[in-house]
Amino acid sequence: MSSFGNSRNSNQQFRQTPRYNVPYKTSNPALSERRFAERTWDGVGERMTLEGTANKVGILLLLCLVSALFTWSQVGITSGGEVYGVGGWLVGGAIGGFIVALVTTFKPEWSGVTAPLYALLEGLFIGGFSALLEMRYPGIAVQAAGLTFGVFISLLLAYKTRLIRVTETFRSGLIVAMMGLGLVYLVGFLLRMFSGYQLPFFQGGIIGIGFSLVVVAIAAANLLMDFDFIEAAAEEGAPKYMEWYGAFGLMVTLVWLYIEILRLLAKLRSDD
Repeated sequence: MSSFGNSRNSNQQFRQTPRYNVPYKTSNPALSERRFAERTWDGVGERMTLEGTANKVGILLLLCLVSALFTWSQVGITSGGEVYGVGGWLVGGAIGGFIVALVTTFKPEWSGVTAPLYALLEGLFIGGFSALLEMRYPGIAVQAAGLTFGVFISLLLAYKTRLIRVTETFRSGLIVAMMGLGLVYLVGFLLRMFSGYQLPFFQGGIIGIGFSLVVVAIAAANLLMDFDFIEAAAEEGAPKYMEWYGAFGLMVTLVWLYIEILRLLAKLRSDD
């Protein structure tokens, strides 16, 4: 994989003045500003590099793919048309991935172990979820994967060439958008739990499709924030284990983007 930077040297000497005014701003909770704010990395030994982080992203993607293919292979259909063999892997992967993500967020120094574990667990969830939708909408999983990596590569190139710049206004706007999105999901969850009513945002139709497009755009924009955050951390001389932590944060966004694209495609095909 190519590095996230353009002309910047990821091995440059540690600087005392941070790239961002403290704290670092990112809408990805995994790449929390608390991991870098008000820190000096004096005496940490080997430093984080962009190339090292890119390689670790590749490792996490491979692990996720392997476990997703495993779950996919476990899915079967009974003579009555009922799906079996996926529920346990799907739920276990989702819950396990969430727990490991929390641990990694609070203990980034453990990310050399927890990041690969997170990728494997999320692969179980992705594989199961994709297989279920694939049975209803043949070909949807490949389409979602292709679109996800297409968006990833396109935004990486746009960031490297500085075609798109992550400005302070961009960061602030995206953080506000994330807060609004979180509020919508919270309200939708509470209404569904206590009244059984489902907001039109989470259904098919024009409103549901429009909402999914917005969510996909927000998830994609988070990739730019992740690229910028990782590059800044490398320039500030973060320790070597932060390569795994940065790769983990980017993986969180990619998983989210893939799931949202999968949902969008399902809504589009349900209206055919």
